[in-house]
Amino acid sequence: MEEKRLTSVSGYVFILIGLVCFGLAALSVRYSPILGGFLFLLGAFILKGIIVIYPNEGIAATFFGEYVGTIKETGLRWVNPLYSKTRISLRARNLNGQQLKVNDKMGNPIEIAAVVVWQVADTAKALFDVDNYANFVQIQSEAAVRFLASSHAYDNMEDEHETVTLRDNTGQINKFLEQELDERLGQAGVRVMEARISHLAYAPEIAGAMLQRQQATAVVSARKQIVEGAVGMVEMALARLAEKDVVQLDEERKAAMVSNLLVVLCGEKAVSPVVNAGTLYN
Repeated sequence: MEEKRLTSVSGYVFILIGLVCFGLAALSVRYSPILGGFLFLLGAFILKGIIVIYPNEGIAATFFGEYVGTIKETGLRWVNPLYSKTRISLRARNLNGQQLKVNDKMGNPIEIAAVVVWQVADTAKALFDVDNYANFVQIQSEAAVRFLASSHAYDNMEDEHETVTLRDNTGQINKFLEQELDERLGQAGVRVMEARISHLAYAPEIAGAMLQRQQATAVVSARKQIVEGAVGMVEMALARLAEKDVVQLDEERKAAMVSNLLVVLCGEKAVSPVVNAGTLYN
């Protein structure tokens, strides 16, 4: 069902008409009670159509079960008193989702939660296509977050070939979440203004093990960079010694020099120098 705009007229004129009917009824009741009663009922009927519409609010009107349209003009308005009227807010709302425990793409349990900013865009769909649109938004948002978490790995350590991960690609993940919510909530006439992940962590039962894994990976990565830099410095030192012809080194002396330099450059603690008073072979 699509939303239809229902036009309304200013309510001030009809308030005046209703008050005039009451005044005429009071004047004519002593001369013609039937006419007075009719004027009184007419005034009450007219005033029954007076409604007040606040900013960012709509009123959906039905006539004997048939949807007539939605009034969105603000202020004091008048519509057919026979219409049944349902108020619906058009303001933006926040949905702070609860933390969900879900398995990611690699099967690891994680905790995830999202914040969704939404508003009603189509009042007819929101009121008549779903039973309770606010509850529908909450349930479908939870389902979308679960689907998103199960479709991506937590990080690249779990899947090296994964281009988009939950932890490292927050912008793209939020965009995917908005698209998923738009598809799910469109049938309820709801527009998603913003959706973002508000909480992301490993589940407590594996958090300690995953932290150790991350620390080990960081140590290995740092060591790899240190070794690569140390090898480059050793190559440069040997090349400069050969270029300046400072000393002639055979293969055994080169190996000893390389070993000493790597110990100095790659060691975690400061190295204490040892003075060799003899020769390499004594």
